[in-house]
Amino acid sequence: MGFPQNRHDDFFFLFYNVENLFDIKDDPETADEEFTPGGDRHWTYNRFNKKLLNISKVILSASKWTPPHLIALCEIENRYVLNKLLQDTPLKKYPYKIIHKESPDQRGIDVAFLYNSDVFYPLGYRFFPLKAPDGSIKQSREILYAFGILNKTDTLHIFANHWPSRYSGLLESQHGRNLASQTLSACIKWVREKHREPKIIVAGDFNDQPTNESMYLFLEENEPTAKPSNNKMYNLSLPWMKEDVKTLKHQAQWLVFDQIIVSGSLMNPSDNLHVKPEWAQIVKLPLLIEIDEKYGGVKLKRTYYGFRYQGGFSDHLPVLLKIRTSF
Repeated sequence: MGFPQNRHDDFFFLFYNVENLFDIKDDPETADEEFTPGGDRHWTYNRFNKKLLNISKVILSASKWTPPHLIALCEIENRYVLNKLLQDTPLKKYPYKIIHKESPDQRGIDVAFLYNSDVFYPLGYRFFPLKAPDGSIKQSREILYAFGILNKTDTLHIFANHWPSRYSGLLESQHGRNLASQTLSACIKWVREKHREPKIIVAGDFNDQPTNESMYLFLEENEPTAKPSNNKMYNLSLPWMKEDVKTLKHQAQWLVFDQIIVSGSLMNPSDNLHVKPEWAQIVKLPLLIEIDEKYGGVKLKRTYYGFRYQGGFSDHLPVLLKIRTSF
């Protein structure tokens, strides 16, 4: 039974696919050659620093007056670029710390988690590879799992994802995202076996929309409801399907690939740590959007269009969730 709370504090979780945050060095172990000074994109130190500054602007502006306290990023190359982001941009004023490891991805891009150490105390983390039934490991990004105590109130469990892309074709690549979904489902089950009614946030670039096979077939996530079940997952991104500007644009079509899913146990307003469906949103900062002269409407202001440098931000919009702790 919940008790009346006299006051509350709000915290913010951000997920952002920053699109190809590479350093300028050639890693002989990965296919990153195009992001070097002599590569096809002529990726220089100045362009790299501009990218870091742009990402920091987005992070600092995403939740208005208070920068997000918890941040999951994808398409970052290594620990070095994360350190540069936190040390050589205005983010250096904030006590962010890093959880990251190198993934088996062919291009060398990873998922990472940043947290404000003043308000989040990590208790542990793991990285889950996408393992096929035959035991082989798919060369893709691992699922990052971290859990810790937010604002000295309760434990929050976070899964950050970047599922296999559609590059080889939608149907041809579907098995990879289904495998990621199966892996995530097993991870959530594992957490529930270890923790009673854990409060879970699942976020990421799933390379599928909320209504696609990988999202409902294995996760069995449900549309937000007034009376959520503690042991079910609810996709807070479903309403975004009706918005004009979604999280990314392919030619003339807007899509919702970047999503936030939470456990019903995190949606109980009588608990001292909770969220509401309407507290999840796409971050549509004006600086991230420009007129789309080719397909009409607007588009995202990217770092490159094809191989033409533009000095923009990303091909994805960030997504944000407000989390309330009550006392």
